[in-house]
Amino acid sequence: MTTELSIIIVNYRVYPYLDACLKAVSAALTKINAEIIVVDNDTDKAKQIELAHDFPTIQWICLTQNLGFAKANNLALEKAVGKYILFLNPDTSIPANILMDAVQYLSSNPTVGAVGVQMLDGEGRFLPESKRDQPSLLGSFFKLTGLATLFSNAAIFNSYALGHLNKNQVHSVPVLAGAFIMMPTALAQKIGGFDESFFMYGEDIDLSLRVLHQGFENHYLGNLTITHYKGASSKQDPAYLDHFYGSMIIFVNKYRHLYGGVIGAWWLKNCIRLIAWMAYFKKKIQ
Repeated sequence: MTTELSIIIVNYRVYPYLDACLKAVSAALTKINAEIIVVDNDTDKAKQIELAHDFPTIQWICLTQNLGFAKANNLALEKAVGKYILFLNPDTSIPANILMDAVQYLSSNPTVGAVGVQMLDGEGRFLPESKRDQPSLLGSFFKLTGLATLFSNAAIFNSYALGHLNKNQVHSVPVLAGAFIMMPTALAQKIGGFDESFFMYGEDIDLSLRVLHQGFENHYLGNLTITHYKGASSKQDPAYLDHFYGSMIIFVNKYRHLYGGVIGAWWLKNCIRLIAWMAYFKKKIQ
């Protein structure tokens, strides 16, 4: 029987979340022939063995160090045999219908290269990063200065999160969130998966843009909803701030043309460094 879907989950020290995620995924696979591949960064062997016993059909890639999100996903991508692939965070909870609905949407829309869904946080609040515009200097300025949050429904001020688009509808958007991205496996492998220059953060924006460069569209399925308990893995990593702001710098260097060239990129990188310094200082005094 042909494998319809490969689900890749990268775990980093969030075994309780992973346990709940795997239960929800298993319940959603009653009508789909699928494989689940878990890449376990910096494995806690005792906890991994316990989960492997509870979920005997799962393929495990156990690593002795934390390779980061991009590299870990790519390791699993090399092994995936499904027609479609889902990159899924372990700190998510999905409803039973969502995998079948997303697969059917992709199979019915050949011009679509990837789909994402509406994400809610643990308290049921909409996460605006569920749908995003292509980065720009002006959009970054409004985001960094807080104007995007202040005018969250404005097309101009909140282009970062496409605030003018109805969150409950289906839209063609430039950027999807890495917590849930489904796409044809052949396309994911053709573009080389995630850019491993990014350890964590920014790689989903980069992947979305590379899907567009292949001539496909990214669609946000606002009628499908998951819960994302945001930041679970980040809290386990003492180098979180380095990865977060470092990824911003990597992205700006790679896509400086989106920010007006050398001068715009220089200005934005200095803003990022200033905000990063403030974040480090705040963390230190706390």
